[in-house]
Amino acid sequence: MKPEKQLMLLRKIQEMEFVAIELNLYLDTHPCDDDALNDFNCAVEMLKKYKEKYECEYGPLLNFGFGGLSRQPWQWAQGPWPWEL
Repeated sequence: MKPEKQLMLLRKIQEMEFVAIELNLYLDTHPCDDDALNDFNCAVEMLKKYKEKYECEYGPLLNFGFGGLSRQPWQWAQGPWPWEL
């Protein structure tokens, strides 16, 4: 994939993280809102898929075991890192 596609996928991850956080905050004060809960669960599933796709193609987003398994060689040390894009 080209760097533009990597950036687009990273942007989707950021967007879904924002949606999940906002819905999480909303659900803290409206725990019985079934529509919001459904939206939250959908956002979390989409976020999980985007992260899995990114890590499969470009390596881990996080280190210290939070980013899943690494291929050979150790991927965390290979750049560019997500914040360098």
